Amino acid sequence: MNWLVIALIIIILFILLIIFSKLTIRLNYFHHNDNDELQIQFRIWFGLIRYTMNVPLVKIDDDSPSIVVKGNTKMGDSSEKQSPTKEAQITKDGIKSNFTNAKEIFQHVVNVNIIVKKFMKKIVIKHFEWHSLVGVGDAVHTAIITGALWTLKGSIMGMLSHFLRLKEMPVLSITPHFQLAIIQTHITCIFQFRIGYAILAGLKLIKFWKGGRPNLKMETACSKEKTKTV
Repeated sequence: MNWLVIALIIIILFILLIIFSKLTIRLNYFHHNDNDELQIQFRIWFGLIRYTMNVPLVKIDDDSPSIVVKGNTKMGDSSEKQSPTKEAQITKDGIKSNFTNAKEIFQHVVNVNIIVKKFMKKIVIKHFEWHSLVGVGDAVHTAIITGALWTLKGSIMGMLSHFLRLKEMPVLSITPHFQLAIIQTHITCIFQFRIGYAILAGLKLIKFWKGGRPNLKMETACSKEKTKTV
């Protein structure tokens, strides 16, 4: 009986540890002309457990009107644990199906906007940098595009500060290049929230679920997935 009580206490303590643990997500995106790189890293317990997703390639498929995405994942810092490279196609029909499914789910939850907004207010942006280099080969047009980009960045940061909590001022820059046609941007974002808040939001979604099973389409945005060995 004593062992049962000890095991129960250990389980309860472990659950509480999970609930009060903070999940840190680091997003790093780089775009240069036709090249894209995206890395998303999840960390808990001060980096003791890490999971990294790498998407080193996003390009237009030459054979069909779709986007080809290649990427891999790994646990921790060791490259030996890296998974095989996976390739997927994002089609127009797949994206449409995902939007339809999202709408269907939203219609089955009462006050879903309130639940989502309350959860987003618990998310803290610890660091945000967004640097861009732009040029179209013409000084006047480059200046116009630079001004439009500043407006766009300001609007996006206004939305982020409204829905999320900014811990520090974001670092933004736009460097115009008046001689060359170039588009380059680099975004680094680190945000954090307690896992318990995500669990609570999920439980609320289940609690306020109405109606029966949603009519979801089986076709997903990422189709024709292939696996290649690195």
